[in-house]
Amino acid sequence: MIPPLVSFVAWNRLGLTARNLMALLATQDDFELYIIDNNSTDNSWDFIWDLRDERIKGRKRFELNRGPVYASNYNLSLRKQGQYFITVDSDVNIHTPNWVSVFLNAFSQFPEAGLLGAVSKEYYDRYNQTIIRKEGRGIYYLQLVRGFVEGCCQCLRPELVDILGYWSEESCMGDTEICSRICTGTPYKAGFLPAVEIDQLQKVDCNECAAQKWCRLDRDKKTCFDIRNEKYSNPQFRAVNGWKNNKCIKEIEQGRRPVFCPSVHDAQSLEAAFYNRGMAEENFRFYELHGN
Repeated sequence: MIPPLVSFVAWNRLGLTARNLMALLATQDDFELYIIDNNSTDNSWDFIWDLRDERIKGRKRFELNRGPVYASNYNLSLRKQGQYFITVDSDVNIHTPNWVSVFLNAFSQFPEAGLLGAVSKEYYDRYNQTIIRKEGRGIYYLQLVRGFVEGCCQCLRPELVDILGYWSEESCMGDTEICSRICTGTPYKAGFLPAVEIDQLQKVDCNECAAQKWCRLDRDKKTCFDIRNEKYSNPQFRAVNGWKNNKCIKEIEQGRRPVFCPSVHDAQSLEAAFYNRGMAEENFRFYELHGN
């Protein structure tokens, strides 16, 4: 089997990027890692460029931040046929030593599972939607009935990716929209995999940061976390553009739109299915204006 493709997108917060990339690479499991720097201005790219691990297959720096979906879809466009796809957010610290193997073992045990996600204990404690515990051969996952799996750390079965295509660039709502498409338009299920343990610490003290060697900021005036917080605009994006996701999901439910979503990074996919380029470009422009 082809080793899974692991996608990691960094955007400022160098302290977390360093902490969490080193934890990701600590496993002995095999995978192909593709790292994107989404136009960080805090020396994140210097750290990423200096990383040395034979499993790192690609590093790319975008000159403009066009949003998390634009970046993730770029890495997804690099996926080989039959390859699992794992996305890990830059604020995710993975504790489970053989986490890739744990994901793959779960998929082999549960053929109905298309997307499995790891979330922090705090997220489990807050989650109040109905879930169904599915068990088999010493492992279990929590299958969604409603709601969505937070997109911080997700693994997708290759057969599901073939059906879904990409994260929707027309809505750019990430985890909420992809879980809706799975439940609405595919035979697969989505759920949580507690066996992969993570935390999502949101800040690292500068004196304890593993990336001090690369940091060139005057930290008395501004830290990498200050830079990120000044330009973090996901909540504003959802408030202004959330209606697009409702529109797209309703059209899928009514049979007026396929569940497959193309991407600007894949010309062949654009020829295969409907794509509202105006809506997508509007979403990208929002992040160009607010996230750079």
